Amino acid sequence: MASAKAMAQDEHHFVLKSGHAIPAVGLGTWRAGSDTAHSVQTAITEVYSAYLPYLAIYMRRSVQHTNQVAMASKPILSVFANNLIVNHLQAGYRHVDTAAQYGIEQEVGKGLKAAMEAGINRKDLFVTSKIWCTNLAPERVRPALKNTLKDLQLDYIDLYLIHWPFRLKDGAHQPPEAGEVLEFDMEAVWREMERLVTDGLVKDIGVCNFSVTKLNRLLQSANIPPAMEMHPGWKNNKIFEACKKHGIHVTAYSPLGSSEKNLAHDPVVEKIANKLNKTPGQVLIKWALQRGTSVIPKSTKDERIKENMQVFGWEIPEEDFQVLCGIKDEKRVLTGEELFVNKTHGPYKSASEVWDNED
Repeated sequence: MASAKAMAQDEHHFVLKSGHAIPAVGLGTWRAGSDTAHSVQTAITEVYSAYLPYLAIYMRRSVQHTNQVAMASKPILSVFANNLIVNHLQAGYRHVDTAAQYGIEQEVGKGLKAAMEAGINRKDLFVTSKIWCTNLAPERVRPALKNTLKDLQLDYIDLYLIHWPFRLKDGAHQPPEAGEVLEFDMEAVWREMERLVTDGLVKDIGVCNFSVTKLNRLLQSANIPPAMEMHPGWKNNKIFEACKKHGIHVTAYSPLGSSEKNLAHDPVVEKIANKLNKTPGQVLIKWALQRGTSVIPKSTKDERIKENMQVFGWEIPEEDFQVLCGIKDEKRVLTGEELFVNKTHGPYKSASEVWDNED
């Protein structure tokens, strides 16, 4: 049974198997649309601005009570202030999750650039992107990443994921026509992704939307173990427990549900939110954090972006946490059927086959 104490190592971060830290809460950009650049910049820089008044108060108190600080030169004070800001900003958005297939990486890049021009250091950011199915051939992995880096205006990304474990022909239809779902050499593609890590273009690599069967297959040949991104869908226990068994960190995308199933309107969630004087969205994000996953909620509304970060410094009590764990699983929202299933020609003739009949 899940425990309400399965929190991040320092509340604001989890640690990947590589030893790199991943922020506990990030900004998802799926379906962010034309507001993407603004949303990314706001998520990163608004918290920065919000802490400046507190910094000023802290600095005044420090100067009043510490002669050493009071006598310090301006350059020293500047360094001290910068370090203080960085420490406080651990409570803010530092993780942005995107993907080539979203069609918005250039907009994400504009938002990241604006944030860095506002004073945020690249090393304090964690950027995730994903390679799309049409590029899941060994010779296409590096060019795909280079395109992503160009669009994001970055020299490296922190986490690069296989978006779905299926290879598609360029221009594949939805649903795919005969011959548009191609053979996927998972092991060869993963070796190319490992080379990206060796070459410093990527810090960590991982996978999305994998079944337990596919994850186990990958682990048999992987030299660099993956991180995992999945839809919580409400809980998705099979793959979650498999990841825990292998020490693989999980990031949950769409933790508030989706347009098809908005978990924030669930009466159980609303009742607990009212009890804790929190919003349903905050309860859902906190539940995911206490379960042991990082989360990447998506919003294009400034107030919601800020609200989704106000999930630290409090806990869902164990009793309420277990009530949330007991909510009945709904059917999988993102089945991949429209992407990979051809009911006549295959190779996948049903969504169950896409997920190796594990549902």
